[in-house]
Amino acid sequence: MNIILFGPPGAGKGTQAKNLEKKLNNFQISTGDMLRDEIKNNTEIGTKIINNMNDGKFVEDEIVNKLIEKVIYDPQKKDRLIFDGYPRTLEQAKNLNFLLSNTKQKIDFVFFLNVKKDTLIKRIEKRKILEKRSDDDSETILKRYDVYMETTKPVLDYYSAKSNFKEIDGSLKIDEITSKISNILRV
Repeated sequence: MNIILFGPPGAGKGTQAKNLEKKLNNFQISTGDMLRDEIKNNTEIGTKIINNMNDGKFVEDEIVNKLIEKVIYDPQKKDRLIFDGYPRTLEQAKNLNFLLSNTKQKIDFVFFLNVKKDTLIKRIEKRKILEKRSDDDSETILKRYDVYMETTKPVLDYYSAKSNFKEIDGSLKIDEITSKISNILRV
């Protein structure tokens, strides 16, 4: 089963992806983690990424798509993917469809964790302290939220028209969100 967890930064995608990863024996594909690894390893891509993140921008589609391609073509991960933070643009969504089609896979469910801006700010400020994430300062949070809402609206429209799209109130407690997702997946 392949799943997309969709929502603004701080919506709880990573937490829910980790829960599903254990429950389904799937693989969490966190583009955020992949990008932070590039930064940590001081790669050329990492330098480009950190400049974008510090400006509150998303990383270019070309970079993210290349990182995702490696994962989708991994035969051990076939039909066992949980996308956390991907796709964020319509170009990425089209790329994902193309790659999945090439590997005879599909997306089974898209979960949109819908959370209001003020709730996200509180969550991300708490996460910054707990996880010591450099990309989680207040100014960057506001930029990322606004960019997210602007660039992902077409992606949200694209997926929300499909029967496998499920919107969940992302301001609920973690276990309540987990329960709603589990009930939909029947796991």
